[in-house]
Amino acid sequence: MKVLRRILLILVFALLAISVTVNVQAAGPHVNVLEVKGTVNPVLVGYIERGIEQSEKDGAEAVIILLDTPGGLDTSMRDIVQAIVSSNVPVVVYVYPSGSRAASAGVFITMAAHVAVMAPNTAIGAAHPVAMGEGEMPEGMMEKVINDAAAYIRSIAENHGRNVEWAEQAVRESVSATELEALSLNVIDLISPDVDSLVSALDGRTVKMLDGRVITIQSEGVSVKYMGMSGIEKFLYAIADPNIAYLLLSLATLGIMVEIFNPGLIFPGVLGAISLLLSFYALGMLPVNWAGVLLIVLAFGLFIGEALTTTFGLFTAGGVVALIIGSMILFAGAHAVFQIDPSVIATVVILISSLSIFVVSRAVKAHRTQAKTGSEEIIGKTATVKTTLQPKGTVFYRGELWNAVTTGEIAEVGEEVIITGIEGLTLHVTRKNSKQENAI
Repeated sequence: MKVLRRILLILVFALLAISVTVNVQAAGPHVNVLEVKGTVNPVLVGYIERGIEQSEKDGAEAVIILLDTPGGLDTSMRDIVQAIVSSNVPVVVYVYPSGSRAASAGVFITMAAHVAVMAPNTAIGAAHPVAMGEGEMPEGMMEKVINDAAAYIRSIAENHGRNVEWAEQAVRESVSATELEALSLNVIDLISPDVDSLVSALDGRTVKMLDGRVITIQSEGVSVKYMGMSGIEKFLYAIADPNIAYLLLSLATLGIMVEIFNPGLIFPGVLGAISLLLSFYALGMLPVNWAGVLLIVLAFGLFIGEALTTTFGLFTAGGVVALIIGSMILFAGAHAVFQIDPSVIATVVILISSLSIFVVSRAVKAHRTQAKTGSEEIIGKTATVKTTLQPKGTVFYRGELWNAVTTGEIAEVGEEVIITGIEGLTLHVTRKNSKQENAI
């Protein structure tokens, strides 16, 4: 027992030492780094808001957002801009690494930063609004959207003393710029090759906060702390991809369809239900055209109807057409970043159509094959006369005694008869020899 107590005390002291060390490191001078790679959506909003709030709590000198995005949802972009503008800690948006871009919604986010930075061989621009999920936007409505976006980015640029004219052109004319052009046009503040160089360059730089305070960033010798997405955030961010959302919807309907065809398997049904919930969550974060979703659901309904009613291909053909059209218009009119890869659509359509055809062929075969169970199974089988049929009597079939009636001919005891029909508990039979004579 003494040895056990000593071990427990050592573990407790070790944990306390680790806790103290972590707290000291968190309390020391540092900058927090958030990494953004992909489309702008609600999951990204939560991640950035959490990173900024944590940075305010632990007294970080600044928050650096590594940005590489093709754009995303307007509502999510505005939420991120609001989080940056209202932050009590200086926020640095860094288009990084080389080869990255800050396109569309990324332009607004970059220009909203207290310090805007780009790495070599990066680009910024092309912030023209597009219709999201409902096809082509009417000309009058599109003009209102463009004017609203232009006014919004002008306000952001003016607030940070950046090039207002270029910002408006990025919205109205989709202009873009390299890092060198952006620096010369006063679109960004710095060009930096890597994070360490950027941290050094930020030292002594003053920024003006929303409440009018002027903060001088003290980044000399500070530690760099990377704050990645949590496991749940990574998962939700991954399924918010159009291709993943489409695959989840297909997997959901496929699993439910298999469960309907094979009741009691459980696993396909459970997998289908989970996939369905995840697909609806993912689609809720995307500019989806719900007519496409309904067409995909209709397609699977037709596949199921084909298997249950056997229309010899009519429902299957309609299902394939509905599946193709639904897949193609699922994100109709949305930005290119929200389009499904054609190869993914082709794979899903071929796989599901093949499975449906296989199930239908089995159903047709079952309809054409003589029944193996029930009353239909005994038609054409041979029974033995137990009591003389003249024309009524009894016969013996597979260990069971049946009432029977012949077609007018007398059948003697022990004679074999052919079962031609069944009515209730009475068999209709004909003499075996009589059948052969008729055949001759």
